Amino acid sequence: MTHVLHEQEISMLRAEIEMLMNERRSLLKVAGSAAVFVANLDTKKLPPDMYESAEMLSKCLNDMSEDTLREALEGVRAEPVESE
Repeated sequence: MTHVLHEQEISMLRAEIEMLMNERRSLLKVAGSAAVFVANLDTKKLPPDMYESAEMLSKCLNDMSEDTLREALEGVRAEPVESE
């Protein structure tokens, strides 16, 4: 009986890990898309009431590790823009 419970626990953990990995992939796509959006944003055309939201999004992206951001950009097939 203990063996059966152990197998059920393993199965449940595998399912949970798979769900978390799928969620991570989705969040990386969102982050990658947001990074592309910010990189292509023309701030001169941005309505003033959107500055705070754009700044918050930009800060969140800048807080990401370089590796994670690179992975996010790869997920949306975008190339990182080198800063000057």
